[in-house]
Amino acid sequence: MDSVAAQTVKPALWVVVDDGSTDDTPRILAEYQERLPYLRVVRRENRGHRAVGPGVIEAFYAGLETVDLDSFDFLCKLDVDLVLPERYFEILLSRMEAEPRLGTCSGKPWFDHPVTGKRLPEACGDEMSAGFSKFYRVSCFREIGGFVRQVMWDGIDCHRARMLGWIARAYNDEEVRVLHLRPMGSSGHGILEGRVRHGFGQYFMGSSPLFVTASAVSRLAMHPRLTGSVAMLWGYYSSAAKGLPRYDDPEFRKFLRSYQRLSLAIGKRRAIAKLNRERAGIWEARHTLTSSTPTAARARASAGGGA
Repeated sequence: MDSVAAQTVKPALWVVVDDGSTDDTPRILAEYQERLPYLRVVRRENRGHRAVGPGVIEAFYAGLETVDLDSFDFLCKLDVDLVLPERYFEILLSRMEAEPRLGTCSGKPWFDHPVTGKRLPEACGDEMSAGFSKFYRVSCFREIGGFVRQVMWDGIDCHRARMLGWIARAYNDEEVRVLHLRPMGSSGHGILEGRVRHGFGQYFMGSSPLFVTASAVSRLAMHPRLTGSVAMLWGYYSSAAKGLPRYDDPEFRKFLRSYQRLSLAIGKRRAIAKLNRERAGIWEARHTLTSSTPTAARARASAGGGA
């Protein structure tokens, strides 16, 4: 809360969704409402259990339903377990204004190791805006159809954006690095369960077995070592064995697997650069490059969900 209040560019509207908290969250939010004129609180009833993945997006949309998106150029889905650098919004806004095709972006997540206390980077590619802080151009958010209400919503959105010719990006500059107070995938019943959930998400999204296996191997040395990769593979292959439903968009799955094959062949960075070049025409067909880009002084919106 304090790190958003300290931003050099304040949100025009900040919607915080209290997703059925049973602790002091309502009292804390009430205190901040008294001094932050742009803060709006939306209270949801306690559903009786934690709903990781789809529950996050349900909370997000509960907040978004209170917003007139026609009044804004930018939107941010923001988690509450973060500490943002004070120029975070200012820098992301300036980069979006400088690059009209940049549809979604974020800083990269870092966390303090629970044993050593050393600050470490989380796994986050340059080509995906991080799920805890999805900064969006409203026009891009609308074109991709918003967020899917399922695990891996924060991967599907970036791939859909790229499929439509937009650029998705995460920056690792120190001035936009975000401190994640709870490492990605550790909510619910712990980080290993989170890795299993990630494996299911890759299955649901439509990722190929070869790509998921290669991804798991590349993460062997990351926290938690070895067991995280094994849990991810279990989540993917056990979901396949059960024949669980997948994201029902054949065109998207075809695009995704084409990108994954290309990544394995020439590397992810070169594959993304190639796709961004090839799909520029798709974006240009929908947008006029000579049109004026929105200014930072015009409306800015941020919707965040937290329990």
